[in-house]
Amino acid sequence: MKVELAGPLNYDKLSQYLESEGRSEEEIKREIDYIKELIKERTASLVATAGTISRYKGNVFENFEEKEQSTKDKNLKTIQNIIGLGHDSITDHKYYIFLVSGVSMLMEQILIDERFSSFTIKSRREVNFSKDGIVLPTFRDKNYNILANNADIREEYNRHSNILFRKYSEFIEKGMKNEDARFILPYSLNSNIVMGFDTHTLKDIIIKFTKTKYRKIKELNELGEKLYEIAQENFPFIIPEIDKVQIDENDDIKSFLSAYIEPEQYKILDSPRLINHSDKIDDMILISCIMRNYQYTLEHAIRVYEEASKMDPNFKINLMRKIAFKGDRKELAQVNFEFQIPLSYAVLTHLTRHRTHPIMVPDFTNIDLTQYKIPPKIEKNTSLLQEYKKIFELNLKEYSKFKQYGICDEDLIYFIIGGNMTNAMTNLDGKTLAHILALRECDKAQWETRQMALGLHREIDKLEDAQIFSKILGPTCVTQHFCKEGKESCGRIKTLKK
Repeated sequence: MKVELAGPLNYDKLSQYLESEGRSEEEIKREIDYIKELIKERTASLVATAGTISRYKGNVFENFEEKEQSTKDKNLKTIQNIIGLGHDSITDHKYYIFLVSGVSMLMEQILIDERFSSFTIKSRREVNFSKDGIVLPTFRDKNYNILANNADIREEYNRHSNILFRKYSEFIEKGMKNEDARFILPYSLNSNIVMGFDTHTLKDIIIKFTKTKYRKIKELNELGEKLYEIAQENFPFIIPEIDKVQIDENDDIKSFLSAYIEPEQYKILDSPRLINHSDKIDDMILISCIMRNYQYTLEHAIRVYEEASKMDPNFKINLMRKIAFKGDRKELAQVNFEFQIPLSYAVLTHLTRHRTHPIMVPDFTNIDLTQYKIPPKIEKNTSLLQEYKKIFELNLKEYSKFKQYGICDEDLIYFIIGGNMTNAMTNLDGKTLAHILALRECDKAQWETRQMALGLHREIDKLEDAQIFSKILGPTCVTQHFCKEGKESCGRIKTLKK
């Protein structure tokens, strides 16, 4: 694993420039160290300004100038005192970008689950991963000690993953698209990530990977430790807050639940299921629009709303369209829908990446490798279908064998392959739901995410009090009669216009 902070300057290029100017090796080191220190001082000045501005008598520029004149140590002490009082939002004001390689698809999924972070990865729909290989796990026992025969077990796992990659390449050679072939790639697939987050979120990620149940996944703990080292060097003001978090081995939710619940085999849903939602969805959206524009009380707004509806039978649909397509759509966010959604691990990130909803993905240690998704094009090809099923049977057989070795559950998660399924849960407000369905119901969307989006829409269609809201959901060609895809349009817009 390699983790690097992509700082504001390229020090290698700066070093080369200084060398070309005739500077000695000692002078170059001294100048670069000085610049690095200046950057750290400025970071401390900025965050200290954010921490003190709320009670500062002058304006923000005077405050910042004062902090610039102060020492770095004094500013760091100010920051730590403010954070210690619980006001750690001041660390939101410094943003960092990291380059990460040599991590698995598992790491990628868990990182993308961080709602206030930004991540970019290679597209497995578009890129052929035949030669990318895997991140080879280290195998440990139930007490998280490395097994004595770890080297042999790793070699056995590597042979198994090579079979999966060979089949992946064969499927592509037989004309299968990358986006379908990826359903047999292992979750240990090597990934490269560009990730960015503020210092506040960085602190939370370090705590998550080094102090909670996630630390038991060796790869996550390693990343957490590397980020901790980078934080010590570059933004030490978050270190005391990380250090004071204690690990309580007995305070574990799963351990608590196990006293009451005997685990049973779960079933993957056939399609998305709406399990909870706001009441009077159409009315709530439209009435909230009146309240927003006129500051009426709820009772007053309802009265006006009912009068307008009697005056014009198209009032409701026309207002809903104005809200959805002409404004900032905040009224749509006043209603909520909670779903349980079956998804393959291959496309889980397609939903997770929408950061404006609180998705809950079940623990990766709770897996059933017998349940998996079959791409429609494979299902239609008898010979490919047989090969596809054999791959999942082989993977399950290897998983069962490794389980008998006494390996901890956190290391067995690398037997998940893309087609395996999980039941995720999330709460979508109306605005987020409309955004996701506009993208995912499009004919050009990945086929499984389109199935998901259509399933979500069908659930909304069932609600008697959301019939108007449901009409503004879907791809723009249907709802607004235009296509954003330009030359890459599927052509559906032409048919609709006719």
